[in-house]
Amino acid sequence: MYKYLFLLSSVLAAPALAQDADGEIEYATAAPPPMVEEVSTITVTATGLPIDVSQTGQPISIISRDEIESVQGPDLSRVLQRMPGVTATRNGGAGGFTGVRVRGAASEQLLVLIDGVKVNDAASPGGGFDFGNLLAGEIEQIELLRGPNSVAWGADAMGGVMNLTTRAPDGIVASAEYGARDSVYTTLGGGIRGDAFEMGVTGSYYDTDGFSAARSGTEDDGYRQYQVTGRARYRLTDILSIVANGRYADSRLEQDGYPAPTYAFADTADLQDTSEWSGRIGAEYRGDRLSLRAGYALSDTERTYTGQSYGDFPYATKGRTERAEVFGQYALAGPVRLDFGADREWSEFEDSGTTRDASINSGHAMLGIYLPFASVSAGARYDDHSTFGDEWTFGANAAVSIAADLRVRASYGEGFKVPSLYQLYSFYGDTGLNPETSKGYDIGLEKGYRDGPFFAGVSLFRRDSRNLIDFDLVSYSYYNIGKARSEGVEIELGARPSDNLRAGLVYTYVESTDRTPGGVYEGNDLNRRPRHAMTASLDWTAPFAGIALGTDIRMVGDSFDDRGEWTRLDGYQTVDLRGSVPLGTVELFGRVENLFDAGYETVAGYGTAGRSAYVGARLSI
Repeated sequence: MYKYLFLLSSVLAAPALAQDADGEIEYATAAPPPMVEEVSTITVTATGLPIDVSQTGQPISIISRDEIESVQGPDLSRVLQRMPGVTATRNGGAGGFTGVRVRGAASEQLLVLIDGVKVNDAASPGGGFDFGNLLAGEIEQIELLRGPNSVAWGADAMGGVMNLTTRAPDGIVASAEYGARDSVYTTLGGGIRGDAFEMGVTGSYYDTDGFSAARSGTEDDGYRQYQVTGRARYRLTDILSIVANGRYADSRLEQDGYPAPTYAFADTADLQDTSEWSGRIGAEYRGDRLSLRAGYALSDTERTYTGQSYGDFPYATKGRTERAEVFGQYALAGPVRLDFGADREWSEFEDSGTTRDASINSGHAMLGIYLPFASVSAGARYDDHSTFGDEWTFGANAAVSIAADLRVRASYGEGFKVPSLYQLYSFYGDTGLNPETSKGYDIGLEKGYRDGPFFAGVSLFRRDSRNLIDFDLVSYSYYNIGKARSEGVEIELGARPSDNLRAGLVYTYVESTDRTPGGVYEGNDLNRRPRHAMTASLDWTAPFAGIALGTDIRMVGDSFDDRGEWTRLDGYQTVDLRGSVPLGTVELFGRVENLFDAGYETVAGYGTAGRSAYVGARLSI
């Protein structure tokens, strides 16, 4: 433990946490033209259309491509854990199911968008997204809204909204790395940008021998994936554009199972083949007062399970989601603006020949006032589901500047999520399940900006949920939890005292407990929700030759693998070191993950990677 505390204190003490005396918040004008491109830090997760983060009281974090590259490697979860409120669990090694939890919410309650396309798998048990099949090399930017935001995005946004923008490089970019367990990861991308047309395509290939998914096993479980993403835009006029994007990923994962006669988790020769493809085509209009973004999006995920555990009866699932949507923004008068939208979504679930489907029609509106020193907005959404009928959700947020670089913000949001088609109609399903609902509250104080010389933020949050859906390992069926609550605090610090030095720290304390009166598990922690999680980072670039060195220290507290609190998951600490050297258009880099070879589990019975070293090179032309 002492070595971790020493490294942590070094990270925190290294920079002089000073802020620019001349730094001021640069608020957008009171009623800025919608979709303005000159704003400092924009996000689409708040309203569905671009807005400066200073104009919303909702808690939003953004990570850019530079930071993703500095962390290095294909594992996106290592980057995501730099965001406040985020924890991740993985079933084994690379390619194993990776769930991301935000503020104690289930991983299935995080709405995930890739280039604006909803990619939550309609055929997965909880309707969530598996981050194990998404590699970091294709991602340009990550936006995360923490807390419910069903007003703008509808169902599945109970825990938060994450939008990932894929790369569309201007020129040619490439990278290759090799390291532990015979791991090879390569990327290649190219693009062009002109006055009227821009297009970019990026592809990658990843192959690793891996290690045993079962912690008790000895047989390596490998993983292989290739992936292609692309984006394009054509400007018909100065105010009208046609846009399109697409993604395809194909992977094969070796898995372990429960072989006879003991049926304990152990080595087996099982395989999971997965193909994912998604895309969207649409149009964007930007006028003086009115802006519109409309499109049609599709996401499709197919999984096939074969091998020792399945014998002559392979198991296959297919999930498909189609969505027609329109988002709008209208400047009414002075600082008053209306955000609105409507969509229709179709979902289909296929389970070894049995097909089920559902649809939902939705509309929403948010009215806001945006002044140079403050903003406030409130809105409502109406959903009409083909099975569960109609539901109203509400939300509001506000932000006030109380000094030149100090602001207070607050938000309230409601969440609504219907049971997944798997939870309703699979072999383990129950058609009597009720939709999950939640109410979330957040208040925060922020000083400075995340990309500025100094940033400090603290947030208090609480989310009360009803009818959360869980799986009973005794009856082997899904059921509703009566009540649950997640509440806690987030602290975020960042400093850039010079162009050559950057430090950051995020810490989250969250209590996620069953609050069902008289229930068997009343007062117990919800499973796989550690109460403590912290990431500290330090990056330094030498003033000569551009040599860069960095480290990430991750500390996660204890949790339980089950709601009965019978199986404890001990807390752990990991340390990553990295470095890079630029040589013209080529950059050489290398890293060591889990420097002190910590042994830990994020899911009971599944192994995790020990000390691992990698070297590689990047090219940019």
